[in-house]
Amino acid sequence: MQYKSGMTRRDSLKLMMALAASTLLPAVLAGCDSAPVSTTDAGADAAKATTEHWPELKLAPITAPGYGKDPNLILPPESPWPLTLTQAQLTLVAVLSDILLPREGSVPSASEVHVPAVVDEWVSAPYERQQQDRLTILSALTWIDDEAQMRFSKTFVALTKTQQKAIMDDIAFDTAETPVQFKRIATAFGRFRSLVLAAFFCTPEGTKDIGYVGNVPIGGDYPGPTKEAYAHLDKVLADLGLTEYAYPIEAG
Repeated sequence: MQYKSGMTRRDSLKLMMALAASTLLPAVLAGCDSAPVSTTDAGADAAKATTEHWPELKLAPITAPGYGKDPNLILPPESPWPLTLTQAQLTLVAVLSDILLPREGSVPSASEVHVPAVVDEWVSAPYERQQQDRLTILSALTWIDDEAQMRFSKTFVALTKTQQKAIMDDIAFDTAETPVQFKRIATAFGRFRSLVLAAFFCTPEGTKDIGYVGNVPIGGDYPGPTKEAYAHLDKVLADLGLTEYAYPIEAG
C-alpha cells in the first residue's frame, strides 16, 4: 500500500494547531502506558528479537519561517512550510497508526481520517517542540524498518500482520518487563503513539467517538448548568474552602 492523503494543507494545518493548543497531547501521553498494542501470538512467523540498535540520524535543520508573532489562526496560509516526510515514511506512519487505531464498526481508522497528514505537519513545523519530536519520531520509524529487515528481511509495511504485531508487542510500552534492548525505542514509540491518538481525537470523527458535544449552538435560552453540575461545583469549592464564593441556585 501507499498512503495518499485526501486532506488539504489548510485542514491539516488546522488540526495541527488544534493539537498544539489542546490539552489532549499531555493527557494522552500520560494515559497510554496501560495495555499492550497487541496480544497476538506470532507463532511460526516470529523471528528472534534483535540486540540493541539505534539509528543515529543526521537531520538537516528546518529553516522555513513559522507564522510569526501574530498568526491568522482563522485563515492560515496554505503552505507556510514544506512537508518533510517521504512517501515511504508516510505509508509507514499510516500502517502503524491503523495498528493503534483500526476501524471499528462505523468508527474510521486513523489513516481514514488523515492522521498521517497531521503527523507530517507536526514533524515538519519549524518550532522547537515539533522539531524535538521530529528527531524522535523519524528515529522510531527508521528503527522499526531496521528491525523488520533484521528479523524478516523486509520493510515493516511488507510484513504480514502477524509479523508486524510481533515487533509491536516488543516495543509497545516501556514497563519493568520490557527487555533492555527495547527500552529506547519503547520510549520513542510512546511519543509517536501519543501524537497519533491525540491527532485522531482532534478530528470531527474522533471527537464524536468520545462523545464530545462542544461547539454546538443551543436553540433558545441557555438552560444553565444542571443541578448535578452545581452540586459537583459546590463540593469542589467546599473541599478548597471557597464555599463563600459559590453562586446560589435561583429558585424557579
